[in-house]
Amino acid sequence: MKDKILSFLKRLADKARPMIDKGLHFGGRHLVAGFASASGLYWNLSPQNRQRVRLAAFAFSILAMGIVLGRITNVNRDVKIEASVKALRVESSGILELKLPGVKLNPEIYVFQDALKVQVPVDIKVPGRLAFNAEKSKILSARAPGRVERIYAFDGAQVNIGSPVVELYSPEFISAQQEYLLSSKTAQALESSKTMSDLLGDARITQQAAANRMRNLGAGDADIKSIEATGKAQGNLVMRSPLKGVVVKRNVEPGSAVNSGDVIATLADPKHLWFLGNIFEQDFRFIKPGQKMVLQVEAYPDKEFVAYANYISPAVDPQTRALLIRAEIDNHDDLLRPDMFSSAKLTTGIADAIVVPQTAVVRIREARYIITKVGDESYRRLPVKGYDLNSKTFAITEGVEPGSRILAQGAVLLNDRFAKQED
Repeated sequence: MKDKILSFLKRLADKARPMIDKGLHFGGRHLVAGFASASGLYWNLSPQNRQRVRLAAFAFSILAMGIVLGRITNVNRDVKIEASVKALRVESSGILELKLPGVKLNPEIYVFQDALKVQVPVDIKVPGRLAFNAEKSKILSARAPGRVERIYAFDGAQVNIGSPVVELYSPEFISAQQEYLLSSKTAQALESSKTMSDLLGDARITQQAAANRMRNLGAGDADIKSIEATGKAQGNLVMRSPLKGVVVKRNVEPGSAVNSGDVIATLADPKHLWFLGNIFEQDFRFIKPGQKMVLQVEAYPDKEFVAYANYISPAVDPQTRALLIRAEIDNHDDLLRPDMFSSAKLTTGIADAIVVPQTAVVRIREARYIITKVGDESYRRLPVKGYDLNSKTFAITEGVEPGSRILAQGAVLLNDRFAKQED
């Protein structure tokens, strides 16, 4: 490169020498005078202007040198540009076809299967939640004013029928006991007299009325028999559980005062639950009582619970625009809890579909796609319609013809190649 520059400068000087000699011969005297005049003008300038002149002269010399070097190095050389071949073809229906010439997919990662049409159940998804069975639940409430003296069963406690829950001091219960004891003693005294049969009948009626009054206040038959046997009134009223279950919620504390109608505790049977779901308007025609429902909860994703619809609301909820459906659930294994969110599948019929594993489905927003093999090096991505049969399989109802080679595993990886070609 250095030799080329020196050779070019030498040729340039040889060409310029005759012109310089001729100029000096004919106008040397004028040239010297011009240089002297320019020199005088330069030194007459201020230091700042002289600096500007020097900078301009330096910039001009750099520009001239660049022009000379550009002509020497020949920047107009040929550049090889490779043409980019687009391997993706987009059809008007939205189907994408990808060609991968020379690429062989690893059979351990990319597994294909034949599309076979089979019959599958047509299901409706019903969102909802679990709740206590109201028919197996009870509210224990105060039936007369009083004071809470003792609590036998706190929240979560297991109770049987007749188990004590709370103990109340109630003046009305004491009064009812005294009335019962008095009528009972009167009846016993009159039994020996045959002439006072009318009074004996009145005493028996009064005794029975006092017993019913105690039952209405919350006393059991065992409590009434104990009072009659001992002949003594109990100091407090023991309120007992009417069912076998658990104490769901306790509403009173020891020493608190209660009025008639106040809720003392809520009892329920956790072995019997309800599923409360919402059916949307477009699915109303498929629902009828007694239908089988398969429930799933997040706590047990691989387990299914069977329930049967026993109630369909006669009216649509004006806010959710959904119809309430209820089903009974047997919870004897104690896996479920009230207020769990649950999703139920309601089978409404049978349809023909192609069943593929969930790994074959590419999910992009709300759309579903599968990838098929159409040649040794060609693949197509097809939009499909269908629904989840379960957490492992997907039923394709539209979009794929039987006999197609569907990519069952590795669809997400191959879809990345489609996405890159789309970009």
